[in-house]
Amino acid sequence: LSCEDEVDDPPIPNEEEVITTLTYTLTAAGSVHTFTFQDLDGDGGNAPTITVDTITSGVTYSGSMVLLNEIENEDITTEIFEEAEEHQFFFQSSDPALSVSYSDTDANQQPLGLLSELSASDPGDYSLTITLRHEPDKSAAGVSDGDITNAGGETDIEVTFQIHVL
Repeated sequence: LSCEDEVDDPPIPNEEEVITTLTYTLTAAGSVHTFTFQDLDGDGGNAPTITVDTITSGVTYSGSMVLLNEIENEDITTEIFEEAEEHQFFFQSSDPALSVSYSDTDANQQPLGLLSELSASDPGDYSLTITLRHEPDKSAAGVSDGDITNAGGETDIEVTFQIHVL
């Protein structure tokens, strides 16, 4: 007689999020500025729509992120918050005159990035790339300071906004 080994189904890994819309809202002194990336058909197909508001130099803006999967009518922001230890936003500017700092952390006091502060010290045109990483190595050198170089993990979404600063 032969024995059959029972084969357990492997655990289902936490899959990367499908994100069709990223909205980065900046507020300061009663003014609201919105940067939006929207790609309703997902990767491929139609080009995404990107909208950007003009901001003012010398002002520190409070930033908040909202992420949606409009294909499935899901608010991904809540999932990212609930799985904060497994996510981190990275903000890469084309010039040090435009800077972003973290205003929130996960349960281990590591940066998350759903909330941030953005400021521009000088007028001009800048690019800001926002990248959400799934399962980054938050203990790697520089990652807690927002350096994506050693972060690892998988990119859930990466968007570059061209920002005009008055």
